[in-house]
Amino acid sequence: MEFNTQLLYAHDQILLALMIFVIMLGMGASLTPDDFRAVIRKPRGVLIGFISQFGIMPFLAFSLSIVLGLHPAFAIALILIGSLPGGTTSNMFTYFSRGSVALSISMTTASTLLALLMMPLILKVYTGVFTDQLTASMQATGADSTFVIPTGNIISSLILVLLPVAMGMYLRKKSPEWAKTAEDTAGFVGILVIVYLLFTAFSRHGKLFLQTPVEVYIGAVGIGLAGFFLGYWFSRLFGMYPIFQRAISLETGIQNGPVAFAVILLSFTEPVQSQMLWLAILYSTFIVISSSVITLYYRKKGRFDWDIYKNTQIHNRLFGKDYVTHYPDGFLPARLVNDPSQGTIPVQKRR
Repeated sequence: MEFNTQLLYAHDQILLALMIFVIMLGMGASLTPDDFRAVIRKPRGVLIGFISQFGIMPFLAFSLSIVLGLHPAFAIALILIGSLPGGTTSNMFTYFSRGSVALSISMTTASTLLALLMMPLILKVYTGVFTDQLTASMQATGADSTFVIPTGNIISSLILVLLPVAMGMYLRKKSPEWAKTAEDTAGFVGILVIVYLLFTAFSRHGKLFLQTPVEVYIGAVGIGLAGFFLGYWFSRLFGMYPIFQRAISLETGIQNGPVAFAVILLSFTEPVQSQMLWLAILYSTFIVISSSVITLYYRKKGRFDWDIYKNTQIHNRLFGKDYVTHYPDGFLPARLVNDPSQGTIPVQKRR
């Protein structure tokens, strides 16, 4: 799929830059030093999330690219998306899904910082076959050049993206009221800009939607759906409680799309930039839809175990951490009685 016209104009890129700044500022405004200390105090959930986010997702993106036979530029974009850290959107969806918001925020915090190391490493490991294809394609047209992943530019763009996060944390320390405003505004601004980009792309380049190969749509939608599924079952395999399963599932599937825009715009040039941006736009659009559907399902499914979990927490506060909550025979459904994620510590026991 070739782009014969410019996908984004100068004012679009300015709008994107503003969106990225506002969203990352809002993300920083939602963080406190306690969030970082929580990662150290309870690393197990964050570690499982780390493996899901930087282990499973990149491999999944690479596998999808191979199976679907994606054009190298789309494949690199999909792997880039698979290696992204989490974002504040996942925290919001975790809240509505009756998941552990504390774990979601901890995962977002850790993955955002670790992305500086992990993203360049993941791209180096998984994109070699696709950069070789791009190089061969460029040389076939007579160009005497080699396509390489601009690792230095990617690191620089990630540092630039993290600056508003630090500013947001400083704002929260100085003015919690303004920090709350920034936090609440961030997600709304992101959705508005994505809608704007889709509308302008449709009005300017309506044929793009019809010209986009079906495998690109499958990749853009499938990476998020597979992330939800694998994040859920991977955390369940390690015996995480259901509220943590839902948090890890959503944190794994929902990647930080604005970071993808920043990295692509600041690190890559044509002829691959437009193709990579187009896949990032498609992913960012469909992930909002799929996340909403998954959240509604999790919210309905998790209502009972959420109530049980909160009830047991109250019992432990009243009667001590060694108190084990007992329920009448037949009160708990089979999915909770036999769920391997019920855990072994008193607050998680269900008898």
